Amino acid sequence: MAATTTSGGENPSAAPMTRTLTPPRRRLPGWATGMLWVAVAVTVLSTTAYLTNIPQLTSSSTTQTAVRLALPILLAGLGGLWAERAGVVNIGLEGMMIFGTWGAAWGGYYWGPWVGLLAAAVFGALGGLIHALATVTFGVNHIVSGVAMNLLGAGVTKYLSTLIFQPLSHNPRESPPVPKFETYSAAGLSDWLAQLEATQRVGIADVAGILRGLVTGVSPLTMLGILLVPVTYLVLWRTRFGLRLRSCGENPVATESLGVNVYLHKYLAVVASGALAGIGGATLVLNPGQAGFLENQTNGRGYIGLAAMIFGNWRPGGLLGGAALFGYSDGLQLSSGGQTVLALVYGVVLLLGVLVLVQLFRRRWLAAGVSLVAAALLYTLYWTVDELPSELTTYLPHFLTLVVLAVASQRLRPPAADGVVYRRGEGD
Repeated sequence: MAATTTSGGENPSAAPMTRTLTPPRRRLPGWATGMLWVAVAVTVLSTTAYLTNIPQLTSSSTTQTAVRLALPILLAGLGGLWAERAGVVNIGLEGMMIFGTWGAAWGGYYWGPWVGLLAAAVFGALGGLIHALATVTFGVNHIVSGVAMNLLGAGVTKYLSTLIFQPLSHNPRESPPVPKFETYSAAGLSDWLAQLEATQRVGIADVAGILRGLVTGVSPLTMLGILLVPVTYLVLWRTRFGLRLRSCGENPVATESLGVNVYLHKYLAVVASGALAGIGGATLVLNPGQAGFLENQTNGRGYIGLAAMIFGNWRPGGLLGGAALFGYSDGLQLSSGGQTVLALVYGVVLLLGVLVLVQLFRRRWLAAGVSLVAAALLYTLYWTVDELPSELTTYLPHFLTLVVLAVASQRLRPPAADGVVYRRGEGD
């Protein structure tokens, strides 16, 4: 499309000035971008499994473990998403998860897993209410309040465990065994995928192993966690309530001028945040494979959930990808050991090689150079070490958290008023 412009003082016979208007580039929708990244990840893992001869990278057992470990991270991240979209930084997710683990063990022991799940949500919501009272009503710094909430969660649950669980388990640091949720599998589909996985054909066996891990041994908590991702998106991005809540995190003064009760929306968001974190804690108690409540059971998953939320750029879909990444890295080292994790390093080298080519094509020389240096260092590590020590692989999710945050920090866009202490009428 071209537009011609002339001025009155110009020679009419002169060539007219033209300006070409370039139409804006159409971006892929979010779901399409997510599916593209899933395809890239599966391709890299399949290629790595073939080149390193380590099929555990895409086995169904690894996938099952990854799903189980990603679930509490996902739910904690969803809790952080609700709070921060309303403008309240919730670094107290860890403490609220601890409240949830104790509530799940207490309710589950006496009345069964469903009551345990409800108790976990209530205990987590109470933690969120305390955080909201401190930050929204009294204007306490959000970080300070979050740290206090983490200390409070550890201290209160230790006291309650000594009071209630010690006479039953004879140990103040753990509860007696708690009833678990049943698991379900798509029997026919799972058997067919098992046959494809056993063929060890490149690509086909890898996809079959991943899919089999996703449809085998699924608990109601896993279904609930996955369901809460689209529910969060629909509520926060497709309803009037969600628009008002998100506006509280962007410009609370302007939102108040439109008649929205900013305090109420912040309270609702932070209480919902605590409830989601509490449900995340319940997954550590009520899913099969767990004995019950244990002291320090969360092991920093609240912080990792916060990192997954930041990695996802405060969006539910991106958060799901971040939780899957951290859960996979944790599940890989638990189910397979240091040699398999070292093979994953080789896969990262392949991915960095692709990124180098992309950056060169876009003429981003600095980014290409940094990616090339990182690939060279990881490749050297892969060839000089036979197996990564367990002392290192145990903290793989934590290392990965630091790397992801460092890489993703350049493209992040948090809510504009996130962490800002709000006072009603301060814009007058």
